[in-house]
Amino acid sequence: MKKIGFLSFGHWSASPYSQVRSGSDALIQSIELAEAVEDLGADGAYFRVHHFAQQLASPFPLLAAIGARTKRIEIGTAVIDMRYENPLYMVEDAGAADLIAGGRLQLGISRGSPEQVIDGFRYFGYAPPEGKTDADMARQHAEVFLEALSGVGFAEPNPSPMIPNPPGLLRPEPHSPGLRDRIWWGAGSRATAEWTGQQGMNLMSSTLLTEDAGVPFHELQAEQIRLFREAWTAAGHEREPRVSVSRSIFALVDDRDRAYFGRGNQGTDQVGYLDAQTKAIFGRSYAAEPDVLVKELAGDMAIQAADTLLLTVPNQLGVEYNAHAIESILRFVAPELGWR
Repeated sequence: MKKIGFLSFGHWSASPYSQVRSGSDALIQSIELAEAVEDLGADGAYFRVHHFAQQLASPFPLLAAIGARTKRIEIGTAVIDMRYENPLYMVEDAGAADLIAGGRLQLGISRGSPEQVIDGFRYFGYAPPEGKTDADMARQHAEVFLEALSGVGFAEPNPSPMIPNPPGLLRPEPHSPGLRDRIWWGAGSRATAEWTGQQGMNLMSSTLLTEDAGVPFHELQAEQIRLFREAWTAAGHEREPRVSVSRSIFALVDDRDRAYFGRGNQGTDQVGYLDAQTKAIFGRSYAAEPDVLVKELAGDMAIQAADTLLLTVPNQLGVEYNAHAIESILRFVAPELGWR
């Protein structure tokens, strides 16, 4: 069995063929798609977080709304850019959304991806200390966030409060027990995956890695997963870690699928640059008839190694089509691979 969810980038645009034409459309259709995939038997609804772009940004209102409208599926992010976050305020937001959802949040956090603006986190009031990088700042924010999620009090209470305080040091509220175990780090390299395992966070591996070892992407990603699990075990964490990978996978079962993705079976990985200094390898996409997909996906070592598969969806094609695309994987592909 493998958990199968979707990952939406939450785009909107006024282009002629977009069915998501505003921020309101993107938010409401995200809720509707989450409800639809829960009815279909999928396991999760995950969302990218980007700032200064016509995409979904601050995630917690959306996660809380989905939590209130669904009963079973996991609800998460992939990923929240910690350079932009006040970690203690984030603990309050995450705790509230998780309680509304009945403990179903799965929060992917990380350093973030290339931005629409230069050093956008500075506009949010954050800057790395002297001698530190923005990546260092993201990890420092994450450390504060994780520590506060533990529920241990640290703030000195006012001796003359407006309302009586409980005894001892105070913590951000509301506290959601167990949320600390449902935090994931989005790792773009093998070294970062090892660090993630040491920190006791779950591993979220995407469709790219910021290194090229001269082997197919899925093999490099499978090695990343192996190193993560070895680091987890060496650190002595007691619970079983989780690992997710993301893929673009489309089963061609009707004329719409063939029109949209009939030429989309990108059979090889791509190597490029995220910026002038960062080389990356991008994993292939899959688009074929179900029997062909079954054979191809059976050879993807990283998917086999992960417990959770996130299907990236073209959200601007609308709720009905994306629900159909996910249902096709659940009905025609997943059972043949032993995922259902």
